[in-house]
Amino acid sequence: PLDAVWLVHRSTQATWLAFLTLWSVICRVLLRRGVFVPPAPQIFLVGSSPDRQNVLAAWKRTPPRQSLRCLSLEKAVQIEPPVVLAVLPSRDQNLHQQFLMDKLLSRDPRETSLITPLQLLERQLERLPPVLVPDPWIDYQDLPCNRMFSLERQLKRVADLLVSSVLLVLTAPILILAMLLIWLDDRGPLFYFQQRSGWLGRSFLLYKLRTMAVTPQDALPVWTVPGDRRITRVGLWLRRLRLDELPQLINVLKGDMSLIGPRPERPELEHELEERIPHYRKRHWMRPGLSGWAQVSAPYAASVEDSDLKLSYDLYYIKNFSTWLDLMILAKTIKIVLKAEGR
Repeated sequence: PLDAVWLVHRSTQATWLAFLTLWSVICRVLLRRGVFVPPAPQIFLVGSSPDRQNVLAAWKRTPPRQSLRCLSLEKAVQIEPPVVLAVLPSRDQNLHQQFLMDKLLSRDPRETSLITPLQLLERQLERLPPVLVPDPWIDYQDLPCNRMFSLERQLKRVADLLVSSVLLVLTAPILILAMLLIWLDDRGPLFYFQQRSGWLGRSFLLYKLRTMAVTPQDALPVWTVPGDRRITRVGLWLRRLRLDELPQLINVLKGDMSLIGPRPERPELEHELEERIPHYRKRHWMRPGLSGWAQVSAPYAASVEDSDLKLSYDLYYIKNFSTWLDLMILAKTIKIVLKAEGR
């Protein structure tokens, strides 16, 4: 039919293609200018309690794009939506405060979101500060990664085996070259073996390429700091490119580690961390990993305060584990390696 010929004619298709291209450009420009994006709700911290300063400190430690302002419950009722209200728990709530809370609860939940401060930090900062995590927390059996018949858990282990095997084969020439450079640098050992805490706190032997000068067996464990003089010339570049971690692929194949998970720490350092940081032992609820949410989101841990920050990301990962989150961490890790941002 003539209509069919007209529809598939090259001039007609070119006209439609030009129109669609123009329309897509206009939509892209409008989206960039925020025309089709609804206004972001204001965020407020409502009430006063001992946790207020902890919430504000956590917000300032890793500030998002939006600001967090404090309000009393009386003023929160007068705020126009859209708004997100993180309500601090009150131990001595009177009838007037209960009346105000009922008034907030009666609002349209699409315009006024009432959440806890911990939920606010989880959504906005993608971490769970240990000092704000309640005790008891979620049960070990309720975690997505520990459900007996979890498909994602089985896929994670299969991916560990397949990807680690492929990476070992592909990176074998790089590994051999790195070993040669280490030996030429100071004629010392090629590998570094260290006890680390693994799944449920069980100790295992971790494998790494040696990046530091040889130290006595009885040397006390200390944090690695920027410009650490113990790091060799070759070791500096191996650490930046994360190539010193390649032997840990053997740990992954053995089941000591996973590709993605909380980084394993030395048992002798963990004793102090467990005493000073609440919920620290819960990072052992998942198999440790070559990379993790904390490694791609926070700087290298060189103090108790840094470890506290990293634990907040580990707790977020443990609670929100998914295959999609693992893929996101993997993509961020590749970006760090390509930009030589390791330390």
